[in-house]
Amino acid sequence: MLTKPILDAINAQIQLELNSAYSYLALSNQCESESLPGFAKWLRVQWEEEVGHAMKFLDYVHERGGAVTLGAIEKPTVGSKSPKEIFESVLSHERNVTASINKLYELAMSEKDYPTQGLLQWYIKEQVEEEKNATEIIALMNLAGTSGPSLLMLDRQLGMRAKA
Repeated sequence: MLTKPILDAINAQIQLELNSAYSYLALSNQCESESLPGFAKWLRVQWEEEVGHAMKFLDYVHERGGAVTLGAIEKPTVGSKSPKEIFESVLSHERNVTASINKLYELAMSEKDYPTQGLLQWYIKEQVEEEKNATEIIALMNLAGTSGPSLLMLDRQLGMRAKA
C-alpha cells in the first residue's frame, strides 16, 4: 500500500504528465497550422508518450491499492513560437519534469518505498532520453539554421519519428 505522501506525489505527477501531454498536443497543432507537418508529428508522438507516462503511473497506483485523483488539465500557452523556441520550451519543460521525478524518487527513498523506487528508475532513464532528444534537435537548428531549406529538411527528418 502506498503512503499518503507517496500517493499525493504520484497523483501530482500524473497531473504533470497529463498537462505535459496537452501542451505537446497544442504545440503540434501550432506546427501543423504553420505547414510544418514533421514538427507536428514529432510533437504528437511526444503527446502520446506523455499520456503513456501518466497511464503507467495511474496503473501503478491501482496495483498498489491506491486511488487516483485527477484534476483539471491546464490550458497550454502556445503563442506564436518559432520552431527553435518550441524546442527550447520543450527542453525547459522536460527539465522540470526531471526535477519532479527526482523529487518523487527522493520521497520514495525517505519513505523506504522500494517498489516505487523501482518504478521511478524507468522514469529517470526516460527523462535522460527526453532531454537528450530536445537538446539534439536544438543543436541541429543551431548548426543548420531555422529557416528555408534547412528548416524543411529538419521538418522532414522529425516527421520520420516512429510512434512511441
